[in-house]
Formats: sequence, structure tokens, C-alpha cells
Amino acid sequence: MHILFTPWRYPYLTAPKSESGCIFCNAAVSANPRDTLTLFRNATALVMLNRYPYTNGHVMVAPIAHEARLFDSTDASLRALIRLTAEAQRILSDVYAPHGFNVGMNFGQVAGAGVADHYHVHIVPRWNGDSNFMTVTAQTRLVPEDLDVTFDKLTPRFQEIALPE
Repeated sequence: MHILFTPWRYPYLTAPKSESGCIFCNAAVSANPRDTLTLFRNATALVMLNRYPYTNGHVMVAPIAHEARLFDSTDASLRALIRLTAEAQRILSDVYAPHGFNVGMNFGQVAGAGVADHYHVHIVPRWNGDSNFMTVTAQTRLVPEDLDVTFDKLTPRFQEIALPE
């Protein structure tokens, strides 16, 4: 048996899930964007890094409103969400030059949503050959860049965008 130490996951595994609240609602009101890994926020939507990413640059775009389904949202919120998703993809393209992207949403716990009551879009940069032997043979994913480095790379780029509120 091989042991892979992942101490950065311990706080997630041991945090009381019911008391931590919604990560997106917390990010929407946080005074410290680094604490919540929030790259961009306006009155309608936000972008934040995934704390447990599939690859470098894995971000999530969410409405500010705490809603579980797309059809609960206003037209303005939906427009902001897709515009911000497009901006995030553009920024990730510029910064990381991936060969492709996975962009998707899961609705409800049964569908794989980790936060089932606040919908969000995952944007995952992908590169040719990024399914390395660790993922295939050990069912373990390697993310070579520290989240603080990713945050520092992306934050200035997200501060440059201007979206209508």
C-alpha cells in the first residue's frame, strides 16, 4: 500500500459541515477575499477558486442570490452568470493556456453537487495529457500549483474586468 499525505485536506474533512454555512454566501459577504478564495464579486455574481481543485485554475462562478436551480434566478442574474463564466474562461485561457475546458453544473446532491442548495458553474482548464498515471493507477489527482499562487496569478486579471451590475 502506498500512502500519499494530503494535510491540506484535513480542515475540510474535519470541519462541521452544517455550521460552516454556504461557501458561496460566505464569499459574497467576506471582508477578506483570500480567506474565501474569491477572485471577483459584484452585486450579482462571484468567481472563486475551488479549494479542492481538479486542476490548476479550477474556478466556480455563482450567483450572489442563494438559489438551487437556474429557473429560480432572475434574467439579470442569469446574464451576469454566463457573462462572468465567459470572462473567467477568457482569463484562464490567457493565464494558463489550456488546450480545452470542462464547464458544467450539477443540480442536487444526487447529481453530484457538493453545495446542492446554491448552484454554481465549474470551469476546469484541461491540457493534453493531464490524465497522468497517478489519476489512472492510484485514483489520485496531482495539482502542482499551490492555491495561494493561483490566487495571486488570477486576482489582478479579475480586477480588470468591468461587468454591469
